[in-house]
Amino acid sequence: MWGIKRLGVVAALTLTGLAPAAATAGQAAQPSTQDRQYLQAIHQVNLAEIVTGELAQEKGQNQQVKDLGAQFVTDHTQLDQTVQEVAKQVKVDLPAEPTADQQAVEDQLNNVSGAEFDREWVTAELAGHVQAIQATQTEIAQGSEQSVVQLAQDALPVLQTHYESLVALAEELGVPVPQASASGTPGPGGNGAPTPNPSVSPPTAPPGGPATTPAPGGTAPGGATPAPTAS
Repeated sequence: MWGIKRLGVVAALTLTGLAPAAATAGQAAQPSTQDRQYLQAIHQVNLAEIVTGELAQEKGQNQQVKDLGAQFVTDHTQLDQTVQEVAKQVKVDLPAEPTADQQAVEDQLNNVSGAEFDREWVTAELAGHVQAIQATQTEIAQGSEQSVVQLAQDALPVLQTHYESLVALAEELGVPVPQASASGTPGPGGNGAPTPNPSVSPPTAPPGGPATTPAPGGTAPGGATPAPTAS
């Protein structure tokens, strides 16, 4: 009789010990600080790009500026739908509006017109897309939540295509595209690991851009200076 009771106690203890392990195994992976910051940053980039893209359609003098602005609105709206879906899945709260720097870009673009608007829009967009590409490369290299890393992998070619179109337009409008170092710097949550070397020469403007032209991407967490890789 004692043997049966003892076996019952052992079985109960075994099952009790297994239950927490099974529950832990079934839990979804938690996003890291890097993952959270990337989702929040890329969401704000999308919000800003939609606004400045609409401004380009409304105020642009050059037809290519208008067309590119329309393309940015479409692409960043679609991208942000995915960002919101992934953020909901991993329980990350997203900001309600762009950063202060991004809103400063909108204000500045509202105060210029004609050819000056076109030049300032392209300059700001170059800086903003460089920053977005850098943050995306950092997420791909350092992210831990697979759904967020996959989002970054899907976003990168879109951002790089935008950047290449901006470079071509900048050359046509006579807008300088500064040279950059071949080594990247960490984006949001970065640990110092370099990003892939760019195969084109991206702008070196800091994330916030010069004092007179803040970048649409705003100031990236960690103070990164993006270095995109063109596809």
